Amino acid sequence: MNPIYIEATTLSDAWFQALYRCLEHGNIFKIDRGSYAGDKRLEFDYITIRIKNPDKGDLLPKLPGHYNLPDPVDQDYLDGYISYLMTDEVSENESYTYGQRLTNVSTNPMHIEFFFGMKEDILIQDKEIWEYDEGYLNQIEALIWTYKNKGYRNNQMVLQVAQPTDMVLQDPPCLRHIDTRIQDNTLHFFPYFRSWDLWGGFPANLAAIEYLKQYVAAEIGVKNGEIIAASKGLHLYSYVWELAECLRGKTIEEFKKGL
Repeated sequence: MNPIYIEATTLSDAWFQALYRCLEHGNIFKIDRGSYAGDKRLEFDYITIRIKNPDKGDLLPKLPGHYNLPDPVDQDYLDGYISYLMTDEVSENESYTYGQRLTNVSTNPMHIEFFFGMKEDILIQDKEIWEYDEGYLNQIEALIWTYKNKGYRNNQMVLQVAQPTDMVLQDPPCLRHIDTRIQDNTLHFFPYFRSWDLWGGFPANLAAIEYLKQYVAAEIGVKNGEIIAASKGLHLYSYVWELAECLRGKTIEEFKKGL
């Protein structure tokens, strides 16, 4: 195993650094199951990426103009992806969304009442944390309520995406959870991805997570902080290897010799 650590200033800086480091330290694997089965990907063994100022600069990476190539993610896609992360809307061809898992999760009403108090006693800024009789919990609003009403110093506030039954899904969620911490009156997010497409998934995921963090921090009344992301499966699919090497400054011929 070769764990890699990257320290970046912005989301765009994190993407370019991760791209170059993947070309240097990634291992080539044949994909046995999942997206692009039978193809190859270049993958980190494990990576941790600290992004100190994710709200500064471009939230999405911009490719240098002289390459005449489209950016990995455009703003229109990101705008739609934010809804995917923060609402419970599910289209006909989707078995789940991150937003559904975060904002509309089945929960035992007795547990809800034990944690928050009797339902008649709680009305927080007209925001519905749960549908009590049905036992559905909004994790995002519950997290905000807990930090505001129970204090900042706890290690319990993790936004959960993963479920045990994901093991039998053809395409289980790549994002497993977003852990959180408030320290020095500043909110930090710690997302973990089991598998993570570096070219297009990484920029869209982290930009949307940053928007979510800004919303949560503002609702709690604290400063917006860092993102420290981790994955044991951050990778580049083979169809973008040549593009990635060109961005690093190698010619196609140099790239092919290195395979």
